[in-house]
Order: sequence, then C-alpha cells, then structure tokens
Amino acid sequence: MLSITQTENLTGAKISGDYWDLDEINQSFYAVVGDENKYYDWEGSRQRVLGISNEIRQAIQGERGVNFVSNGLTKESMKHNDIVTSGKNIYYSVEVLWPELIFTSIALNDFARLYAKEHTHPLLDVHIATVRKFQSAVGEALQTILTKSEHTQFMILLSRSETNVQEYAIQFVDMLNLHYINSTKEQRQKNLGSIALKLAVQDKEYEAFRNQVILSANKTKSDIHDMSITQKYPVEIEW
Repeated sequence: MLSITQTENLTGAKISGDYWDLDEINQSFYAVVGDENKYYDWEGSRQRVLGISNEIRQAIQGERGVNFVSNGLTKESMKHNDIVTSGKNIYYSVEVLWPELIFTSIALNDFARLYAKEHTHPLLDVHIATVRKFQSAVGEALQTILTKSEHTQFMILLSRSETNVQEYAIQFVDMLNLHYINSTKEQRQKNLGSIALKLAVQDKEYEAFRNQVILSANKTKSDIHDMSITQKYPVEIEW
C-alpha cells in the first residue's frame, strides 16, 4: 500500500510502499508526462516530476530506505495453507522535500489534463487513477501539518484542477526548497501552508521571480527551463 508521511523534522515526506506500489506510481508518472518535448511549454515541470520518479526508481532498486512490514500472515494460516514463508514484506522508501513534493502534485494536474485529452475514457484510465491516488496521499499527509483552513484551500485548488504550470519558472521551487531546508522545524510547521498556496496560486512574489528568470534567459537566448540556480543543495539533509 502506498504511504506518504511527514518526516521527523518536517523537512519533507517519506514515500513508501512495496515494489509494485512504487513501480505503479513510476510507470504512471512516465505515461502522463509524455516523451521529451511533447508538451514543450511544460518541459521544466516535466523535469521536476521525472526527478521524483527517478528517486522512486532508485528506491525500488534498494538504493534508498528499506523496511520490513508485517503482511498479516500468521503461523496458523501458513500451517493451514501448507507453506513456510516470511511474515513480513519488504517496503521501499524515499524522502522528498515538501516544496518539491507539493509542486509535483500540482504539476501532475496539468499533465493528467493533457493526457486525458488523448484518451476516450480518461476517468477510467489506470494512469490517471494512479496519479489521483498519489495526489490524495500527499493531501492526506499535509493534513497533519497545515491548519484546517490552509488544507481546505489547497485541496480545493488541487481537486478543481485550477493550477497551471505552463512555462513555470521551476527555479522558484529550488528557492523554496533551499529556504525550507534552512528553516527550523517550528518555522516549517508555521510556513508550509503558505508555501503550498504560493505554489498553487502563483502570487506576486512568484511573478516577480519569474520575470527575473525570463530576463536572464533572454540575455543568453536560453529557454526558461534551462536556467539554473547558483546556490547548491546540501549533501546531507536532516529529514
């Protein structure tokens, strides 16, 4: 079963599940975002979704966290079915920064909408259903941190698909990630709601930031999604 829970220091969330849970998420992410340049104006957002997809892929290869979880099999049921096996299943996990995970959930709205246009029965499509399950799990995890009002606002925006990450300045996500890493646990608890809404609504701060990125991109004749930040992420993160 897919599980998304907050980390001890609220730095991010832990995505966990068995091999098939996480592989299902991975395959659906790749399906809805399409091939490179299919949705060129969403390329930056596509890269962020595939960034988490890559983390999940490495997790199911055993390169991140590995836990053993009870599968409910008792000695009596093993005896009844004449089998001898482990009473635990392997669950794989990976931590993702909260701003990154929130943005990915928002971006998936756009990709699900674009993907749905090419399918006759999108409401019954397995990949869209998997994406919605992932978004729902993110929303449930946020409920334990955000105030009731913040959570309600964010979930309304997410459920109505009112978000739009076309030509998004993805460097803004990096800025929020780095600021969030350098905050205290108390500051994270207090500010995550405003960060979630800032990513969903794209306020004046974001617009000013995006204009600066566009200005820099024009000087070098680069695409907005090809611009990078100079500040580096820490090698170790206290989750």
